[in-house]
Amino acid sequence: MKIIIAGAGEVGFHIAQRLSEENQDVVLIDQNPEQIKRVADNLDVQAFLGSGTSPKILKDAGIRDAHMLLATTNSDEVNLISCLVAKNLNPTLIKVARLRNEEYIEELPLFHQDHLGIDHVINPQAEMVRSIKRLMEIPGASEVIDFVEGKVKLIGFMVDESSPFAGRKLLSFTQAENHILVGAIVRTRANSPGQVIIPHGNDSILAGDLIYLVTKKEDLEQTLQLFGIRGKSLRQIVIIGAGQTGKALASAMDQAKVSTKIIEKDEGICAGLSADLGHVIVINGDGTDKDLLEEENIGSADFVVTITGDEESNILISLLAKGLGATRAITRVSKLSYLPLMSAIGIQSVVSPRLAAVQAILQYIRPGKILSVAPLKGEQAEAIEAEALETSGIVNKPLHKVKIPKGVIVGAIFRKDDILIPRGDTVIKPGDRLILFALQQMLPKLEKLLTVKLES
Repeated sequence: MKIIIAGAGEVGFHIAQRLSEENQDVVLIDQNPEQIKRVADNLDVQAFLGSGTSPKILKDAGIRDAHMLLATTNSDEVNLISCLVAKNLNPTLIKVARLRNEEYIEELPLFHQDHLGIDHVINPQAEMVRSIKRLMEIPGASEVIDFVEGKVKLIGFMVDESSPFAGRKLLSFTQAENHILVGAIVRTRANSPGQVIIPHGNDSILAGDLIYLVTKKEDLEQTLQLFGIRGKSLRQIVIIGAGQTGKALASAMDQAKVSTKIIEKDEGICAGLSADLGHVIVINGDGTDKDLLEEENIGSADFVVTITGDEESNILISLLAKGLGATRAITRVSKLSYLPLMSAIGIQSVVSPRLAAVQAILQYIRPGKILSVAPLKGEQAEAIEAEALETSGIVNKPLHKVKIPKGVIVGAIFRKDDILIPRGDTVIKPGDRLILFALQQMLPKLEKLLTVKLES
């Protein structure tokens, strides 16, 4: 599969890196010579200096025989024009555009019309708001991902020494615990990055592990109780930063009748917020000011959400808030290289517009009928929602007879409004929706298993 990426910034570079590691044919285009040099120095992909809107550059990059164009620059207008030009050069090309402007998002049907020719639009800011709301719904979770329209939850939890699951093997789970499946474990050791394990029955959960659980939505409360976590109603949140994401989140919390404060240092933005959000308390001030945070009693908030445009400030404010007694902090981080460091400094819940963009793009790249993709901590593994095809080697036989690659596990099956946590004798049928976990190096084998029957 040949993929052309217009924009070698953080999102484009990261997608190219992921795909080149999977031996995909990738070409990057960017107008910035420094970005092109970075690509040439670090990635085994072709790179062209120029604009993704240029017919000549697109032709030189091989647009006529490409399978997909990813328009991921920081300019919505450049992304739109790139897709339009590419459509005329290759009518069968799949085109994915990253858009952030609210005016464009409100008119999405216009861009999907035949004459504009955009197949998929990704909006990282909207996905960030959804991610933050999901985190607020589940106490103690470091990550929450919805599958099957929210009927299946993937939840990341840190396991402490007091957890009833610390030190236990997965095969020791009782019948009451059988509705839970541990799909992945991230295990961190001193001075080393977290190692992702796709576990089996003999694997143990250890204190300090980050575990990813698959559970049905209706079993969520029972699952939380088994882990000693009590649900808590959301009463008060504090948002630091009133950009597009902060305003959207404040509006959502206001509609949900949650007491909300928002701190923003730009006086003009504050005036506009006060007019638009009648029940939200708007404070003009600097979120890095410890005295201001104490004055606003930030330690009593159920959640502190730091989503300014400066990620170093977000990290500092989150640490200050936790030091002042805040129970939970959700931190916006844009630089993907920062993500592995967050848990080491005590920040468990992180949202990233760039990671949201990467996550959205991956579902369009994976072969087979892929419905959604979620990279896990450190991106050494992925959780994938896929439809089982008649042609695949995973259907019509018990799972214990399927040659599932090591490092891959089937986490859940959705069939006719019923959700099954699979066992060895479970038979997957064509049309079933599957939640799968796979180590990154196993993804090509998993993709083959999902699309065609493997040879015996």
